[in-house]
Amino acid sequence: MAYRDSPLPIGYGQTISQPYIVAYMTQMLNLSPSDRVLEVGTGSGYQAAILSRLAQQVYTIECLAELAQRAEQVLREMGYGNIQVRVGDGGYGWPRGRAL
Repeated sequence: MAYRDSPLPIGYGQTISQPYIVAYMTQMLNLSPSDRVLEVGTGSGYQAAILSRLAQQVYTIECLAELAQRAEQVLREMGYGNIQVRVGDGGYGWPRGRAL
């Protein structure tokens, strides 16, 4: 399944976008190393990990606490230090308060 260019399930009725879409969205951002990015919909954390290599800071928000917590744990274990994860409704932006 890792080589399929299609959405994949990540649990809780959610999917990760197909790799082509992730790459296309990332390219369209035309990020600079000094940019700060707000990602709405953390999911597995895959897109946040990619963005963290292209931008100074990534803020990512996920409405499903279980997905946010799992992504935050994996990202931390893999050494992604410039990503902050929060649980919340991304439609309201980045709320004040503590990260996970």
